[in-house]
Amino acid sequence: MNAPFQSIVTPASPRIMAERPMKIAAKDVNIYYGDKHAIKNLSIDIPDRAVSAFIGPSGCGKSTFLRAINRMNDTIPTCRVTGNITIDGRDIYDRDIDVVQLRAKVGMVFQKPNPFPKSIFENVAYGPRIHGMSQNKTDLEEIVVSSLKKAGLFEEVKDRLNAPGTGLSGGQQQRLCIARAIAVNPQVILMDEPCSALDPIATAKIEELIDELRQNYCIVIVTHSMQQAARVSQLTAFFHLGTLVEFGDTDEVFTAPQEKRTQDYITGRFG
Repeated sequence: MNAPFQSIVTPASPRIMAERPMKIAAKDVNIYYGDKHAIKNLSIDIPDRAVSAFIGPSGCGKSTFLRAINRMNDTIPTCRVTGNITIDGRDIYDRDIDVVQLRAKVGMVFQKPNPFPKSIFENVAYGPRIHGMSQNKTDLEEIVVSSLKKAGLFEEVKDRLNAPGTGLSGGQQQRLCIARAIAVNPQVILMDEPCSALDPIATAKIEELIDELRQNYCIVIVTHSMQQAARVSQLTAFFHLGTLVEFGDTDEVFTAPQEKRTQDYITGRFG
C-alpha cells in the first residue's frame, strides 16, 4: 500500500513574515461535503498586509477552503469542518463566535459581481448601517465616500450616487462590491476569482486595486490564472485533489517549486 502523500508546505520567507505578522492560521483542517473529503489535513499560516493566492485545477479545494475562512460553508447543510482556523489567535468556529460579526471582519468578493438592487450609495451604506457604525447621516456619508475612494470608484460615480448599482459596468460593479466589503472595516478580504467575468481593462484596474489594498488588509485570492497570481501576490499556495501541496514566496513557487506536481501544473502538464 502506498504511503499517504505528504505536502511540502514551504514556510513563507522570513522577510515576509517579519514585515507582516500572521493573520490567519489553519491547523489540521478537514472539510467534508457529506461523504466527499474536499480538504485533507490542511495547515497554513497566512500573513497580514499581503496577498496570498490560491492556485490549482478546478475542483482542487481552493474555493472550499476560502469559504471556510468566513464560515460561508455553514450555509451548506452537508458540510462539516474539523480542525482549527484562527484569526488573530481566535478560533472562528468557537461556539461563542458571532458569525455575522465574523463576516463583517472577513469580507468576501465573489466571482460574479453581485451589487444589491439599490443605489450606489445604498450598496455601500448597507453594511455600516446594519452594524451601527454611523451615528448620523454625515458619518454614513463619510464612510461611503471613503470606501468608494479606497475602491478606486468614487471619481467615476460621484455625480450619480443615487443611480442603481446594477447600472454600472462589470468592472465598476466589482469595485462597488469591494467598496461594500471595505465599508464595514474588515481585517481580511477574501476574493474568489474576482476577475474571471471581467475584460482585460477592468481586470487590470482590479489588480491595481488589490495591490493598493494589501497595504492595509490581509487579502486571500483564489484565481484560475497563474499569470494573475504571479502579478498580484506575495505568497502562493498550490492545491491539488483537496491537498495543500506547496505554499511559499510567489517567485519561488513559480521559478523553483519544491514539489513535482507544482512544477507539472505550472508548466501546463496537467490542470
